[in-house]
Amino acid sequence: MTNAYTAPVLRWYAGNARDLPWRRPGTSAWSVLVSEIMLQQTPVARVLPAHAAWLERWPVPPALAAATPGDAVRQWGRLGYPRRALWLHACAMILTEKHGGQVPASVTELRGLPGVGGYTAAAVASFAFGQRHAVLDTNVRRVLARLVRGEEQPPRSASAAETRLAEALLPALPRRAARWSVAVMELGALVCTAARPGCAGCPVARQCAWHRSGSPAGPVRPARPRYPGSDRECRGRLLAVLRDAAGPVAAARLDAAWPHQEQRGRALRALVADGLAAARADGSYTLPGDSAAGPAAAANAGRSGRNHSRL
Repeated sequence: MTNAYTAPVLRWYAGNARDLPWRRPGTSAWSVLVSEIMLQQTPVARVLPAHAAWLERWPVPPALAAATPGDAVRQWGRLGYPRRALWLHACAMILTEKHGGQVPASVTELRGLPGVGGYTAAAVASFAFGQRHAVLDTNVRRVLARLVRGEEQPPRSASAAETRLAEALLPALPRRAARWSVAVMELGALVCTAARPGCAGCPVARQCAWHRSGSPAGPVRPARPRYPGSDRECRGRLLAVLRDAAGPVAAARLDAAWPHQEQRGRALRALVADGLAAARADGSYTLPGDSAAGPAAAANAGRSGRNHSRL
């Protein structure tokens, strides 16, 4: 359908869109998939160098499939939520074994990949293949909540009503619909931000129900859980030791990384359960797929260290 928002938002996007590598003409669907998984929970500024390094090392899925899960975790570095590195490695394995090394265009097939939910599948199908799908990330949901419903913030979880609204606003032509989706996303990222939105520079401020009603504040949401001292920080510290090591890590080195024994044990068990670490019979730990055979790891420690010094 054609709506009053489409033309001004697309004009604004044409003049204000950021030059991001996964949006450039000719970029691969693999690049788009990598970017979408990296952008889950991580801002663009931090993803840009990580995305470039990942694609330089593994430009196609079969290249990553030939590596170990531990290689993927090391390359992921300090990007946060490292399970995503394992998802990408598992995706590469499936793409290589079942899809000829290519990212499929079908939303159904995309949703069958590890770490790919409804949003990510719709985003890859739209941005890599120019299809017509509602793409509901946090930015899009916030723009539509303000623009159409007059609410400062959307609900915490996407609802069926939000999906229906987003689908109703999609232009009929698939390529134009895909461009509309990324344009609304960019508007939310740059102008219609969560805090201090730049309504003066918004191309649809006059049509915005929230702006017209005086920009009323919504309900106050609880503060995010603290990070310092949390299990998540503990996991990150332990994983950093494993990631920086050239071979198996003795338990004593992990003890030194976090002082609280009970929390450290809980975090280690969680890392192993999530597939981010592997426990060895001698009590040491490695990243998944790292020379778990002990002597080989020790023999190759110097070479492995040189290989990873560039990461």
